[in-house]
Amino acid sequence: MPNITFSAPIMKKDKTIYAVAGNTSTILALAKEHEIPIPFECGDGDCGSCLIEVTALGDKPLMGMALTEKEKARLKELQMISPAELELAEVNDTPPRFRLACQFIPRDEDVLVSFTGTPGGSA
Repeated sequence: MPNITFSAPIMKKDKTIYAVAGNTSTILALAKEHEIPIPFECGDGDCGSCLIEVTALGDKPLMGMALTEKEKARLKELQMISPAELELAEVNDTPPRFRLACQFIPRDEDVLVSFTGTPGGSA
């Protein structure tokens, strides 16, 4: 049951929401539900416009969450994941710093989700 804090220069202040246990909504779906302006175009992992940076808050380290093939391809294309980070994600279940909001499903961890407000912009 994580708390997810959204932060961006285009927001007046950070906003924290509580994600209900068992909810399988993506960060993008949660953002839309709570009127948080993460930019997106396709919402399906094809374009990379919903790039976010995810940082663990609190004592728990980030939990690994499998990257979809679309997400891997877009993050590589945007040069937001290195071969070493990709290997850590696939072999050691270590999540990368950058994700696509339309693909990332939060787990039981408090996270800070940062974004620029520019489609595909790095956080």
